[in-house]
Amino acid sequence: MNKELAGTILALLTAIVSGIAIPANKIFVVSTDPVVFTAVRAVIIGSIFLALSLVMNKGHKKFTVSWKYLAAIAVVGGSFAFLLFFSGLKLTTSGHAAFLHKTLPLYVAVLAFILLKEKITKKYLFAMALMFLGTIAIYSATINPAELWMNPQLGDLMIIGATILWAAENVIARKAMLKGETNFIVSFARMFFGGMILFGVVLITGKLGILLSLTAGQIVNIGISTVILFTYVLCYYWALRFINVSKASVLLLLAPVVSLILGVTFLGEPAPLIQLAGSAVILVGAYMIAGIKSEQRAI
Repeated sequence: MNKELAGTILALLTAIVSGIAIPANKIFVVSTDPVVFTAVRAVIIGSIFLALSLVMNKGHKKFTVSWKYLAAIAVVGGSFAFLLFFSGLKLTTSGHAAFLHKTLPLYVAVLAFILLKEKITKKYLFAMALMFLGTIAIYSATINPAELWMNPQLGDLMIIGATILWAAENVIARKAMLKGETNFIVSFARMFFGGMILFGVVLITGKLGILLSLTAGQIVNIGISTVILFTYVLCYYWALRFINVSKASVLLLLAPVVSLILGVTFLGEPAPLIQLAGSAVILVGAYMIAGIKSEQRAI
C-alpha cells in the first residue's frame, strides 16, 4: 500500500472515530470538571504513546527533531487550545462550538500553504467549499452561521481561537514529521506534556479534590472516552505522517455525516431532508479530496 492511500484511509478512519465520539458522548456523559477530565485522558494516552515510541524506536538514542517542535505541539495544541475551548464552551452552546470547530480545515489550509508550501489546487478548494456547505446544512437546525460571523459572542470567539491553535499545532506536527520524527513521538509530546500542563492548571485552580473524588461511574466513562480519543489521535497523527495536513484535516468534515447516520440508526433521531442533502454534498466533496495527491509547491 502506498503512502498516499495509507494516509487517506487513516484520515477517513479518524473521521469515523470522530463521528462516533459525538453520539457516544450523549450516552457516556462525564459529569466532572472538563479540565480534570481532559488532563486525565491526556496523560493516560500520552503514557501509552511513550511506550509505543520506545518499542517502535528501539535502538534510537535521541529524538529526530528539536525539542522546540515537540514543546510547541504540547503547549499550543495539547494544553492551551483545550483550556480555551472548554472555557469558551461554558459561554456558548454546544451547537455553536461543534460547528465552529469544523472550520479547522480552513485555518489548516492557509497555514499549510504559507508555512509548509503545500499545494492547494482549485479542485481542493472546490471540494472543501462543498464540504463546508454540507456542514452548514447539517448544523442549520441548531445554529445560524451568518449570526456567528456577524455577531460573535465571547464564547464563540474563544472556540475560534482554540480551533486556530489546533490548526497551528497540526501544521507544526506535520513539519516535525517531514523532518523525520515519528507520529508516535509527536502524539506522545502532544498528549503527555500537554496533559502535565493541564494537571498544573488543576493544581493551581484548586481542583485536585475533584480528581481524587472521582466516582467509579466517572472513572468508567473517562476510560471509554480515553479509548475513543486514543484511537482518534493514533489514526490522525499517523495520517499526517503520510499525507498533507490540509488533506487530512478537511476529511474530518465527514464526522457529522457519521454522527447523523449513527444517531438515526441507534438513537432514533430524526433526519430532516436538508441534513440528508448536506450529507450527500459532504460525501461528494470527500470523494474529490480523497483523489487529490499530496504535493508541495515548487520553490
